[in-house]
Amino acid sequence: MHHQEKTNVKRQRKIHYRSKGLHVLLAAVLMFTLTACGSSKSTSGGSGASGGNAGQEGGSATTGTVTIEFWYGLGGALGEKMEALIERFNSSQDEVIVKSVVQGNYDETAQKLQASIAAGNPPAVALTWPPNHEWARRGYYMALDDFIANDPDFNKDDVIEAFRLQGEVDGKQYFLPMYGTTQVMYYRKDTFEQHGIKPEDLTTWEKLAEAAAKMAVKENGETVFYGWEPMYDHNNLIDAAFSRGAKYLSDDGKTILFDQPEWVETWEMFRKWIHDDKIMRIHYGGQGWEYWYRTIDDVMQGRAAGYTGSSGDQGDLDFTIIGAFEQPGWEGHTPGKPVALAITAAILAGAKPEQQEAAFKWLKFFMSPAITAEWSIQTGYIPVRKSAEDDPAFAAYVKDNPQALVPLRQAAHASAPFLDPTGGKITDALKIAADKLEIANEPAEKVLKEAKEEAQKAWDEYLAKNR
Repeated sequence: MHHQEKTNVKRQRKIHYRSKGLHVLLAAVLMFTLTACGSSKSTSGGSGASGGNAGQEGGSATTGTVTIEFWYGLGGALGEKMEALIERFNSSQDEVIVKSVVQGNYDETAQKLQASIAAGNPPAVALTWPPNHEWARRGYYMALDDFIANDPDFNKDDVIEAFRLQGEVDGKQYFLPMYGTTQVMYYRKDTFEQHGIKPEDLTTWEKLAEAAAKMAVKENGETVFYGWEPMYDHNNLIDAAFSRGAKYLSDDGKTILFDQPEWVETWEMFRKWIHDDKIMRIHYGGQGWEYWYRTIDDVMQGRAAGYTGSSGDQGDLDFTIIGAFEQPGWEGHTPGKPVALAITAAILAGAKPEQQEAAFKWLKFFMSPAITAEWSIQTGYIPVRKSAEDDPAFAAYVKDNPQALVPLRQAAHASAPFLDPTGGKITDALKIAADKLEIANEPAEKVLKEAKEEAQKAWDEYLAKNR
């Protein structure tokens, strides 16, 4: 699922939607391959270096200014917004100059970081996704706890916990969140009003299913209007399982738990709603993001009452027709705890001490309430600070665009994603299980038992090699 591919599809589909919300990218599901120019840029100072500390002056004897490189893999409008913020940071003070070094995407950033680390010539700071905990354990990144503790203005408790925890490794903070995303509920206002359904009342999936049954329309035994459409793949199912208290691993970290009731009962309910009750459905297959837009089409064109989608969908939706609310929990488990993904930054352990200090100043600037709020307004990503909601510009924006506040509020009580260290084998087992359940109508108990067996093999192999 490539960002550029989805961006091109978006452009073609503007005939269907009025884009009143945020022009954003969908950061759903663990793939962020953003197009970029693959070049080094200099912002407010000199020519950009090709990479590493060779292009980073430790400091000027006359000005005391420290120049650092910031590596990131963002392209297009998103990259331009990043460049603008770097320029503003550089102009706002005379202690640090940030030079951007643009990579093709997150994967390319990681590859080049590995080469620079091996050569003993890393940059000071890089945008990374997913946060590589193993690299932190190997000493490639520096722990930031001392910087945070010694800076009274940083306010660690103001950082959204679900995002911050994704950057913790063995109790230490190695990565800081720069922005995030999560999946929320989008609904047709007219359909809800017609049936007397209030979104604020749908606090559990059980209540949502009751509402979906009420709104669904069947003719001659066939559903012609669906009460809800979960987004295809394993991620919505994982979100719902987390909201019931499911975990990937036992407390001792040895056993995969996919066969536990929290998983099985949750997934089986979705199988029942889709295949037995036929009050919900999924779209799957097609080219690229086709299934995603077919789901949106059903809601926008009056074939379904609502769907579960990314916070990044807001640029595709007409909010005179559509409203948004948080993902529900389950009876006895509220509020919901769907996954909120953080895109993080890390400071390299091999950078010079003055560069590391300068890099922290840059990250602190980007994470400040006003800047994280501005980034959210411009991109649709979730701000990483709770206090962003109180920022005057953000408050004014969400007053006219209340849907923009929903992802932020959900992220405040969301779950962190499981970062699969097995090369994706555990995640793949769940993907296969979800396909069997959602498409082939196989029971949750069966598909999750099979997923556990495959995932456990991969996990045992990983533990044998790394513990």
